[in-house]
Amino acid sequence: MPRIDGEATEGLMGKAMREGRGALLGVALVSALINMLYLTGSFFMLEVYDRVLPSQSVPTLIGLAVLVAMLYAFLGLFDFIRSRVLVRIGAALDARLAGAAFDMVVRLPLVAGPRAEAVQPLRSVDQIRGFLSGMGPSAFFDLPWMPFYLAICFIIHPWIGWTATIGAVLLISIALLTEALARRSSRTAQRVGGTRHLLAEAARRNADVLASMGLSRHMRRAWGSANEHFVGHTQRVADVTGGLGALSKVLRMLIQSAVLGVGAFLVINQEATGGLIIAASILAARALAPVELVVGNWQGFLAARQAWRRLKDGFALLPGRVDRLELPAPRESLKVENVSVVPPGGGRILVRDVSFALTAGDGLGIIGASASGKSSLTRALVGAWQSARGTVRLDGATLEQWGSDELGEHIGYLPQTVELFAGTVAQNIARFAPHADDAAVIAAAKAAGVHEMILGLPNGYETEIGEDGSTLSAGQRQRVALARALFGEPFLVVLDEPNSNLDLEGENALSQAIAGVRQRGGIAIVAAHRPSALAAVNLVLLMHEGAVRAFGPRDAILNKMAGNAPAAGVVTNVGGMRQVDNAGNF
Repeated sequence: MPRIDGEATEGLMGKAMREGRGALLGVALVSALINMLYLTGSFFMLEVYDRVLPSQSVPTLIGLAVLVAMLYAFLGLFDFIRSRVLVRIGAALDARLAGAAFDMVVRLPLVAGPRAEAVQPLRSVDQIRGFLSGMGPSAFFDLPWMPFYLAICFIIHPWIGWTATIGAVLLISIALLTEALARRSSRTAQRVGGTRHLLAEAARRNADVLASMGLSRHMRRAWGSANEHFVGHTQRVADVTGGLGALSKVLRMLIQSAVLGVGAFLVINQEATGGLIIAASILAARALAPVELVVGNWQGFLAARQAWRRLKDGFALLPGRVDRLELPAPRESLKVENVSVVPPGGGRILVRDVSFALTAGDGLGIIGASASGKSSLTRALVGAWQSARGTVRLDGATLEQWGSDELGEHIGYLPQTVELFAGTVAQNIARFAPHADDAAVIAAAKAAGVHEMILGLPNGYETEIGEDGSTLSAGQRQRVALARALFGEPFLVVLDEPNSNLDLEGENALSQAIAGVRQRGGIAIVAAHRPSALAAVNLVLLMHEGAVRAFGPRDAILNKMAGNAPAAGVVTNVGGMRQVDNAGNF
């Protein structure tokens, strides 16, 4: 039976914390030992001043020195163990969350639209891991031991206890003030930093456009404005944490000196010994040190806390994954029932109540003017966008009844904007499957009519194409992407403007590829402006303003559209809408 898998929801974070609970408990126990061993210096000074110096016993001094050296060795060992465990807790948390964070990078834009937060998840995981691997967590684990040290100060003398307690209250107030003053600026800096990163990435990817059209100065100005806001808020956070951190450091030293002064007064009045003065000073410093360290690491703590909240909010937006019953591969039909499509994060309906049915061997051409809803419909057909209402069914099962990975094996998709990944031609065609069959890669290339072209590249199928296929021409990228869509002989192949960058040879290869899908019993869907892409289909669906205007056999629909054309290549039928222009585009 299917079961809900919470690993793609916010429950994943709770599970990650529960799994690390045992390790954190171990860190707490080690911290207890460390804080007990921190008393070594105080008691050593107490014994030296109150026992060794009055007796002038060298053997006692040597014995105490050996004992103290052993205790300090254990202190160093336990501190080393604690730091290593915290680093590994961070690594374990990364191992648990990094994959899900990557899925969020991929899935969140399809659910909530293109938002700046969508590029942050992996960076958020890095921030959390970095904080856990630093000094901040150690300070938080030491902080609960402050009352223990203060209690010992009270045992030594109430005046010393109250002096240290007043200092602790002041330092804690500084920590709370740091939180109040830095929180808002830190959150804003994170948000503006995401915008700045998006602008820089967009400029890098469109460097040729910026250089050729003189847009660099305008983009630089936009990025500079975002960067100025980012630096300003970051500087404000650093000023707050740095300034209050310096204040806490000075205050801690002042309190330590105050404890010495109070102790000296008590010695003068013969209410304490010299050893107690030194021991109390060390204890007070130890009691206040965690607060100072917490204030110094507060910026990292804020960043980690906000990163955790961003991850939690991101996971909450994503639908939970389900371990589904494995369905047989679709082989018979595609049925679209009253599908309406709203873009992720948007509110306007782009496709309205589309219905049609196809069977194995059919080829459908989706035509219509620009912004008629063709691309939005194709995204819904392959499951990239969820339908606002209505269903898409393969062999009677809705797309939601497949997991995304399983569904991907049965779908080939060529988007309007072709994106290839850094790697070899073979890896891109094989969809980066780790153990792809070489024969299947070559078969996909031949089905796309690109095998000979690939062999002509410097290293054939092993040619590195660079980021986004930068070493290939636009037409070559589109044909390689077509081969990727055909890899594994998927049942449903959806091509959005597949001939936008193709020459005559490429268009002939495209028609043969569509015919090949139909001949092997698959379903091919082509969204196109140019009639040449419809040469191998048998059905046509005409869209206008997101709705279906006509659906039926290709020749019947095209003849109906061309019935009252005043000249070859110009059609003005079907609701008065101009369907074909002089360039042969719909």
